[in-house]
Amino acid sequence: MSSANHPVLPQGAGYGVGIGLFFSAFMICLTAIQARYTAYSPKNTEEFSSASRSVKPGLIASGIVSAWTWAATLLQSSAVAYKYGISGPWWYGSGATVQVLLFAQLAAKLKLNAPYAHTWLEIVYVRWGRTAHLILMFFGLATNIIVSSMLILGGSATVTALTGMHTIAACFLIPLGVAIYVVVGGMRATLLCDYTHTTVLFSIILTFIFTVYATSSKIGSPAKMHELLTAAAVLRPVSGNAHGSYITMRSKNGLIFGVINVVGNFATVFQDQAYWQRAIASKPASTVKAYLLGGLAWFAIPFAFATTLGLAAVALTGDPSMRTLTLADVSAGLPAAAAASALLGKAGAAILLVLLFLAVTSASSAELIAVSSILTYDIYKRYINPHATEAQVLNVSHAMVAFFALCMGLAGLIFFYIGISMGWLYTFMGVILGSAVVPIALCITWSRANKWGCLGGSLAGFVAGIVAWLVTTSALNGGVINVTTSGGDYEMLAGNLASIGVGGIIAVVSSLIWPEDFDFESTRALNVGSRPSAGTKAAIDNDEKADEKALEKEHGSAELRSISEGEGPIIVPDPDLDPVALDKAFRFAAWSSVVLTVIMLILVPLPLFFASTIYGVRGLTVWVVIGIIWCFCSAFCVVLYPLWESRVALVQIVTGVTKDIFAKGSGKHVARAPESGAA
Repeated sequence: MSSANHPVLPQGAGYGVGIGLFFSAFMICLTAIQARYTAYSPKNTEEFSSASRSVKPGLIASGIVSAWTWAATLLQSSAVAYKYGISGPWWYGSGATVQVLLFAQLAAKLKLNAPYAHTWLEIVYVRWGRTAHLILMFFGLATNIIVSSMLILGGSATVTALTGMHTIAACFLIPLGVAIYVVVGGMRATLLCDYTHTTVLFSIILTFIFTVYATSSKIGSPAKMHELLTAAAVLRPVSGNAHGSYITMRSKNGLIFGVINVVGNFATVFQDQAYWQRAIASKPASTVKAYLLGGLAWFAIPFAFATTLGLAAVALTGDPSMRTLTLADVSAGLPAAAAASALLGKAGAAILLVLLFLAVTSASSAELIAVSSILTYDIYKRYINPHATEAQVLNVSHAMVAFFALCMGLAGLIFFYIGISMGWLYTFMGVILGSAVVPIALCITWSRANKWGCLGGSLAGFVAGIVAWLVTTSALNGGVINVTTSGGDYEMLAGNLASIGVGGIIAVVSSLIWPEDFDFESTRALNVGSRPSAGTKAAIDNDEKADEKALEKEHGSAELRSISEGEGPIIVPDPDLDPVALDKAFRFAAWSSVVLTVIMLILVPLPLFFASTIYGVRGLTVWVVIGIIWCFCSAFCVVLYPLWESRVALVQIVTGVTKDIFAKGSGKHVARAPESGAA
């Protein structure tokens, strides 16, 4: 066996990354700095679960990019590039970007119809009652479990392949370190983790891009990549591609994957509390901006990464330093790891390991805080202890983070031992989750949505998806149904389309025939008692004023009040929740997201598909350059822009640290009662 098939890093590297205690300690330090020198303390339940609903668009966009960058984003996108050529990265990127863009509409409606909700399920309960709440909670928690399982499966498979670390250890140690800092810091710590991850992510992606297309002795230019891919197409032509080429958008299986990708990812965005959590945490005036920026910035990650390492894995097949990839390896998402090791040896493996660790930890932290919110507010406070105190709610939130971290490890382990890979689970998720996409969207946004039609659509679509998937598997494979036969493109396509199609049609048609007339006043009143207190509002307002005046004079930020535990709510008007402005934001989100969706799914790829063009050196070069430019623009939006937004807070922290250095204790943020008559 070639030495390339052996782990290139020692097991100690796997255990070091798996535990991630250094990163956890780093994030805990950031949380402590935030609590000492700013107005925000994670000892408050609103701050812990929703970051006091005050996060600016740049950091929310960075959080969206990070939460949507799973292990699958890096590994599965490279796997489809390895299988289908250049069409794979496009269909992976566009097929998972449009959901975030369209979610901007739901985010705008959330701020308009339920500005103080903690979870999307709270809105369901207030509007449609317990039955709907429990049924849709099943789909919500199923989404979180499947997403978390994919994170653990992809992460553990790659860590094991690169280091030889035991899979059981990887499954449990990966979520352990994440749970530590999420328990300590809550939602804002998660967003800080997201920003850290996103910054390193773009740095590493650009490193791989310039290595493959500029400096590598094995490839080193788009022209050489074109030469190697052309040779690979002769030896291993791609079934369903024009002339078997890797350098064409004419890919039948790539298009099928694109449809599956679109359907499945609607479920994992619209039903995942992690995305609602970021909408809840954002400032109302900038929610739509954050989701549009985040969606467009995220597209660069799978597109550029897979166009680089996925194609490099094809080009280097047969190279002595390149691992021999089996079908199981490809399904597990290992082409990227193999290419990184072949290109840069141990350094490449180590860099990819760090990148994967950050992707898994950041997305895992989003899932942990999301599920903690559901278990705390929709189960504990809704059904077990409706009159829970703030301290009790906070304690349960902490406990639920630890509980779901354990569940993540167990779910990943179960799927691993029954032979379910990350790639199989990725294409399957829409089969069981897709049916609730349209009903949930209608519940939040449409006053005429019919309760029983939407619930019936969710359940009927679920059954239809399972039946279509199994029947198609049996029909195409001579009655043989197992993990291998059920994971084919057509089998998964049938299940995905039946699930979302039946669920959506029943929900919409029943609502048109028997419309309700819901005014959302009851959802707008939801959790009004948890809205920002006068002190909290003063803190946020003063921060905004300081942003405008920046460094012109001594900051008033040291006088901001803390969001402290036990502070009684003092109801204050919130100008950010102006219905006219929020409705305008929704209309902007609607037309802009729809236009971008049409461009990414129809206007760009379909003409290229039907043209059946096999690109020459110049065409591939343009393709690569577009990816590089998009990467730099994305990095500006989600790395540099958040720093500019937070310049006043950063100066405030630096000032406090400096004061503490020269006069111990003098830099700590001091709470001050609001002035008389202050709003």
